[in-house]
Amino acid sequence: MTSVKEFRIEEPATADRLGRGSFVFTDDYSVFDWGKMPDRIPNKGASLCAMGAANFELLEADGVATHYRGIVSRGSVVPLEEASAPPREMAIDLTQVPDLPHEGRDYDYDAFHAAAGDNYLVPLEIVFRNTVPVGSSLRGRADPDEFGLSADEWPDEAVDLSEPVVEFSTKFEESDRYLTRREADEIAGAADVGVLERIARRVNELLTERAAEAGLKHEDGKIECLYVDGEVRVADVVGTFDENRFSYEGQQLSKEVIRQYHKRTQPEWVEAVAEAKSRAKAEDVADWRTLCAVEPEPLPDHVLGAARDMYAAGTNAYLDRELFDAPSLEEAVQTIRRL
Repeated sequence: MTSVKEFRIEEPATADRLGRGSFVFTDDYSVFDWGKMPDRIPNKGASLCAMGAANFELLEADGVATHYRGIVSRGSVVPLEEASAPPREMAIDLTQVPDLPHEGRDYDYDAFHAAAGDNYLVPLEIVFRNTVPVGSSLRGRADPDEFGLSADEWPDEAVDLSEPVVEFSTKFEESDRYLTRREADEIAGAADVGVLERIARRVNELLTERAAEAGLKHEDGKIECLYVDGEVRVADVVGTFDENRFSYEGQQLSKEVIRQYHKRTQPEWVEAVAEAKSRAKAEDVADWRTLCAVEPEPLPDHVLGAARDMYAAGTNAYLDRELFDAPSLEEAVQTIRRL
């Protein structure tokens, strides 16, 4: 089970073939890598499922291989267009995910790949960026002049990049870290990082075009991939308000809204998380959560309601379909801006 979706196995994957299973999307949410937060956002799971399904179908139509098989509706696996209600379950092909042994923060990828063979989930996240919004981790890792900006410091507003940037980060480590291309190539195993990058760039192009058709701006996101029989396929979930950042008329429409709300209203917890992560790195502790002395507080009902409307109205706009009973996107955005 992941932090926000449950994982069902019908047929387990083996060394020489894919298995079958599904994701069941819950209304749980996670910010700052905390895992399940103490409350839930209504309709969030169905929003992620519907957007993810639409994007997988978009990729498949373009010839991009994925692990998607359809959404589950009334016990059958069908295309999203046949869903009579907001879906919560997505049928997928399964690959192998071996354990990643470690001592402290020293991870043994050789052991991972020895167990994985030629059928495995690539232990990387491939990140693409069209803009550098407020809150982006890139601001703390790179200077603006590296991207053609004539400024000593990052400005207080989102910055559009002249060309998309693709980066690699770890997938299974307790605290994700960004990698050099050489490090990513070593961690990827048999999967070629050049192929991973090309797929990420194409996914980015398709999502950006789809978002523009819905009146949204696609700012950044990521993909995960599996490797089987010498082929790379897009896995996990693609192009949702959790995996990616979108905006509408300058307003964030993504999980970043919730992150920023926590920063404003629960700064003690956010600071404790940052301190625990830093301490874990210094002390070679894998799970930084064991060092965090502050717990997050539940969100007020009106914030959960605003977040629900953001996910539901945003999905309706993205799909060009009234799948959810939700206010217009303009109304949802106005509410978010007032938080």
